[in-house]
Parts: sequence; structure tokens; C-alpha cells
Amino acid sequence: MSGVHDRGGWPDDRPIDRSEHDLALWEQRTDAMMRLLSSPERRVIRVDELRRAIESLEPSRYESMGYYQRWLTAIETLMVEKGILTTEAIDRKTAELAAQAEVMPPPP
Repeated sequence: MSGVHDRGGWPDDRPIDRSEHDLALWEQRTDAMMRLLSSPERRVIRVDELRRAIESLEPSRYESMGYYQRWLTAIETLMVEKGILTTEAIDRKTAELAAQAEVMPPPP
């Protein structure tokens, strides 16, 4: 049975945007986080684990997310699976950072 990530032969009217674009800061940070977590010195996450976590997303979630959103969700899933972080700790920190962002003026 193929998963949502198996795109070959799927009818889709949406064009693929192949243009280069600058990554948003959160996308750069997600990429950096994955590089650090998968580095030979750390080996906390392996690329095949990331792929498995991404491919395990429910089709509706997968379809609604962008590339780095899938990465970030997969990293969170793996950190929880490995017992490194808890969902509660992640949610608490996310709420804390969101509250700080509301107080801080946006960067120039």
C-alpha cells in the first residue's frame, strides 16, 4: 500500500514551484537542528528515521504542511519517541516563546 508521500502517478493540477527562494529563519533553524542532531558526533537522529516519521504523518497533515514543517514535526516526533523531550515540555516552551514574541517588537 502506498503512502501519501508516494506521488508517482497521482493526478494533481497544482504546478510545482521549482524556483529558488530564501529560507525563512525558522526553516534555516530547522535545517540546522537536523544537521546537528544527525551529525556523526551526535547521531541522535538518522536520516532514515526522519523519513519514517515524515512518511508516518496522516495524509491530511502531510498535504497541509510544507517541506520544513514536515521536518520539524518529524524531529519533534523522534525526540518524544526517544524520550529526549516530552510533548508537554515542547508545548510549554512553544507557549513561552510565543508569549515573548508578542511582547518583543519584530526585528527590522
